[in-house]
Amino acid sequence: MSEPSIMFFEVNERQGVFHRRAFLMGGLAGGGLMALGGRLAQLQLVEAQRYQKLSAGNQFNYRLTPPPRGLILDRNGVALASNRPNFRLMVSKDSKDFDVETALDDLALLVPIDAARRARLVKDIARAPKKAPVAVMEDMTWEEFSRVNIRAPELPGVTADMGEVRVYPFGGAFAHVIGYVAKVSDRDLEKAKDDPTQDQDLLHHPGFRIGKAGIEKSLDRDLRGRPGATKAEVDAQGRVVRLDPEGDIPATPGKEVRLTLDADIQNRALEVMGDESGAIVVMDIRNGDLLAMVSAPSFDANRFVKGLSGPEYKALAEYERKPLLDKVLNGTFPPGSTFKPTVGLAALTAGIDPEVRVSCGGSWYYGGRTWRCWQKGGHGSQNLHEAIKNSCDIYFYQTSLKIGPDAIASAARAMGFGSTFDIGIPGQKKGLVPDREWKKRAFKKNPANQIWFPGETPSYGIGQGALSVNALQLAVMTSRLANGKKALNPRLIKSVGGVEQPSGAAVPDLPFSMEHLAYVRGGMAAVANDVRGTAYRQSQLGLGDVQMAGKTGTAQVRSYDKVKSRNSASVQWKLKDHNLFVAFAPYDDPRYAVAVIVEHGGLGGATAGAPRAREVMRVALLKDPEIRARIERPMPLPAEPVEAAPDGSVEGAAPDDPTVGTAPTTSAPIVPASPAPGVPR
Repeated sequence: MSEPSIMFFEVNERQGVFHRRAFLMGGLAGGGLMALGGRLAQLQLVEAQRYQKLSAGNQFNYRLTPPPRGLILDRNGVALASNRPNFRLMVSKDSKDFDVETALDDLALLVPIDAARRARLVKDIARAPKKAPVAVMEDMTWEEFSRVNIRAPELPGVTADMGEVRVYPFGGAFAHVIGYVAKVSDRDLEKAKDDPTQDQDLLHHPGFRIGKAGIEKSLDRDLRGRPGATKAEVDAQGRVVRLDPEGDIPATPGKEVRLTLDADIQNRALEVMGDESGAIVVMDIRNGDLLAMVSAPSFDANRFVKGLSGPEYKALAEYERKPLLDKVLNGTFPPGSTFKPTVGLAALTAGIDPEVRVSCGGSWYYGGRTWRCWQKGGHGSQNLHEAIKNSCDIYFYQTSLKIGPDAIASAARAMGFGSTFDIGIPGQKKGLVPDREWKKRAFKKNPANQIWFPGETPSYGIGQGALSVNALQLAVMTSRLANGKKALNPRLIKSVGGVEQPSGAAVPDLPFSMEHLAYVRGGMAAVANDVRGTAYRQSQLGLGDVQMAGKTGTAQVRSYDKVKSRNSASVQWKLKDHNLFVAFAPYDDPRYAVAVIVEHGGLGGATAGAPRAREVMRVALLKDPEIRARIERPMPLPAEPVEAAPDGSVEGAAPDDPTVGTAPTTSAPIVPASPAPGVPR
């Protein structure tokens, strides 16, 4: 039997094991305590402000507020676009259990909601993100606003507050220039989706409006400003308990935009247009400032802010006089005889002697056709001065053949035709200034028509044919001619946020001699002040010795071949000739230029265009302190009266279309003027 063995551990060894375990456990506990203490220190000291904000965020909520849109003023500080208070009603889905139909049923007891609006609201609320408000009603009355606010605790997801809405005090007078604002569309959101400079929250706000046309669109970023926020205490469901105005973040208003327009001149221009369709532009000859840009008929921009109904927009879009079209910048017309001063400059530049006379017998046979003058009996012997005064077509037929189309086109471009101008509004139409190179480009698929035929030049010489211009270009041409030196550019935006924009006079000189410009201006002075001029009766300002110089024009829109009478009294509106007039005043010290286009206004540039130009010019002159002081001086005794042009004549009317036929038999046959070298006969 073996002896049992008894094992004894060394006391010191057992104590060593115990000490190692104690140190390990103590170290772990100490590390844990240190980590916990460090985390507590981080939370309470380092990140205390952050968590304080998060805590406050659970109690308080910031609601985005759109900034007040910048004001648009005229040159004298008159508000053309401003803001006014707007009581609005909004609905948002504040929970998953939100019932749109029930909410709208409750609201229908407090404010009027028709079936069409209700159906649209159901769709809009369904598409809107959670808690994103949808505008139910704008411009609520105080009674409606009060009824909703009193019952607000009983209406989950419904809020009624006060915002701002854009307002245009002059209605349609500035509609095409200033444009309008409207709700942000799905197309706008799609365009801005990948643009980091766009505030997406602001774009989705129901009270925010974006520029859709004119200055409102082109300067939209400057006019927007920066949004702010209102601080409100909310409950666990995110519903507002009370407002905390002290915590509000103020919005930064948009920049103030000041235009060169004058509200008085602009309103008068729209007034004199009446029911007619067309455009009026007034320009300061000294610096290029645009004082009026009227397109008629116009529309009330305030209606677009609220949102037009389908039938309302359709009525505007389908009206034959096109109120939505900006005829100043986007309406192009043949200039008719208002183009003759430019042809006169081209002739003088090409070396034509202005005193060489052309015989006008009322018709001229050339190229197998009879080309007619607007004056049935003719004007007799005419030099350039008399041809401008009398608007003699025969003179300009023959003179245009002498110099050719390229010389005319070069002068036209130097006077501003065929150009667009940086006035802050994009989308201008250039019109067309034809020449031989244009003919080659336009008919590159038809080589037979790439040649400029001599028979195209006479029509070009009287502002017809392929030539087309807009009202702004006519005003620029008149201003450059009247300035006599500078190739003025128009300026519409005077300042943005107090920063002055460049003057339209900071430009090179015109490529014409001052003598030639003065000669043409003299012909235009005779148009308005010689008793035989084509617009004498309609151009008398009645402002002392202040006189206006001008040029009439009629542009036909249909052929008059085999038509017995040019009288358009009983003719359909769209078949009547366009009526044009350009002028500047005072003649001896030019200050202001005006261009008038009356679309389908009928025969004679003096019958519709000149009287309107005269009335608008009177306002511009009377507002000028220096001109007013001149007018108030005593006048000298009147000179001996001279017999005026006979009544009943159609002054400045476009000529009849050329008719194909045999040459007239006369004792002294009419010989066409020799064209310039290189011009095919």
